[in-house]
Parts: sequence; C-alpha cells; structure tokens
Amino acid sequence: MLRIGIDAMGGDFAPEAVVKGALDASGELPDGSVLVLFGDREQIIRELRKEGCPEDAFEIVHTTEVIGMNEHPAQSFVKKSDSSVVVGFRHLQEGKIDGFASVGNTGAMLVGSMQTVGQIEGIIRPAISAQIEASNGKSFLLLDVGLNVDCKPEVLYQYAVIGNAYAQNIMNLDKPRVALLNIGEEKEKGNIATKAAYELMEQTEQFDFVGNVESKYIFTGEFADVVVCDGFVGNVILKQAEGFYEIAKANGVKDEYIDKLNYEIVGGTPVLGINGNVMVGHGCSSPFAVKNMILQTEKTIKGRLVKKLCEIFN
Repeated sequence: MLRIGIDAMGGDFAPEAVVKGALDASGELPDGSVLVLFGDREQIIRELRKEGCPEDAFEIVHTTEVIGMNEHPAQSFVKKSDSSVVVGFRHLQEGKIDGFASVGNTGAMLVGSMQTVGQIEGIIRPAISAQIEASNGKSFLLLDVGLNVDCKPEVLYQYAVIGNAYAQNIMNLDKPRVALLNIGEEKEKGNIATKAAYELMEQTEQFDFVGNVESKYIFTGEFADVVVCDGFVGNVILKQAEGFYEIAKANGVKDEYIDKLNYEIVGGTPVLGINGNVMVGHGCSSPFAVKNMILQTEKTIKGRLVKKLCEIFN
C-alpha cells in the first residue's frame, strides 16, 4: 500500500484547490494508493461536501496551524509544531507516509526536508529539479533550479550523478545523456566552476557525459536528457520558460509544444538528495497542478529513487 501525504493548507487557494486536486488524482492513482491530507479537518470536510464526496474520501490528519506563504521558513517550522507542514514531515520521518507533497511555503518544505529526513550521507548539497518538455516530444531534466545559487565543481558533478539516477529510474531512460550548461560547447568555455566541473565529468564512468551544451539547444532535446547547472542559472531558465508560456497564452497563441511548457502539467518539483520523497509545487497551483503533483509524487516513490541514491553514494 502506497501512502502519499498532502499538505491541504498550503498554497494560495487552499484548501479548495488541494482537495479538488486530490480528488482528481485519486481517480488516476493505482489501486492500493492512499492519500493522507494534513490540515484543518473541518475545512477539508467542507470542501469534500462541496464536491459531493463522503467525509471519509481521504484519510485526514487534523492540524491546527498553518505556515503562511510569506512567513519565515525556519522560524515558523520551529514555532508552529502543529502546522500541516510540520506534522506531515513528522509522519514522513516516522514512516507513516511514503512521500509528502505541498504547494505551500517552499522554504518551510526545504527546512523540513533537512531537519527531519535529512540529506543522504555522501551528498554535499541536495537539489531541486524540473522536468521540462522538449520540442522533440521527449523531456529533459534541469537541476539545480533554485536550491543552491552558488555551486562548487564537486557539487555540480554530484548533480550529474543525481540527475542521471533520476532519468534512469523516473524517466525510464537506459543511458541518459548528461550535459553541463555553459556559454559555449568548447571545453575551455565558462567560469571557474564550470571549467573544473567539466574536468571532473569528462573522466567519469558514472554517467554518459556529452560535454557542454548552450541554453539555446536544451529545449530541443536533441543533445541532452539531463542538464546540470547551479541553482541561480537553473531558476532563471525555469522562470523564463514559465514567463514565455504565460505571454504566449495571454496573446492567444495556440501551439501544441508551447502548451506543454505549462508548469501545471508536471505539477511539482522533487527535492533530490534527501532521505525521503518530498515534492514542492507552485503556491498559485490550480487543482490540475495539484493533481499532477500528486501523480508525480507517486511516480517518484515507485521509482525508489531514494534507495538508488543511497546505494550510489554509500
């Protein structure tokens, strides 16, 4: 039995969007999957009634506090011990759920990840990644996309190892092509960190390193399945893609590929390199985005990525 925990009080439109998204996801999850909602029981039940669903549609863990979107992550995690985020992480740490997902305060989710399940031994810094649609009908993994804005070469190398494992176990690629994002294809291009990272990657047998890749090529999917960069660059690229989609949508552009750049299709971003399955989503997530975040969480749990990473780094 797979048990997926959901922060019902997180996000701009909680609990309505979360409950609706959970209901939609429950219809697509395989038999034996259980959704556990953390939050105010009365509010959750009210939303279930609006949807014409029984009160026992989900397992509900009642909590009395909420960590707001603009609250200080570390301080709130300590002070609000009965918040949906803290209680959810407590259940994850105790093995009562197999994964935990939220569209709430991202900082609090990252603090919870480090203070409860902790990072995998041997990993210098965890990362958050984004699986992005490519124009060739496939997709590529970009990491880091915001957790660590400055990275040493050794960290970038580990991101390549982590991304390679994700691509194999979650994206089902036998031999992912791993590239280092840079300002040119030549080995000599880049800053001190990327030059040193290249030196490390070209000597490895842990993954299939295909060299540097320029940003104008990554969305084609023709050169790489995993694209490695620091969190500053990754976050800029991710938000640029999201902004481009919003502009196209606002201008009435109808294009099958551009539509796939909608972040709601994937729904959530996994925190990679920690001893648990944690998924974070946008605070403005709709029920559609929440549904896909939950489905992505289920996929990540089933891929046993945490176990695979533990085997690699220990």
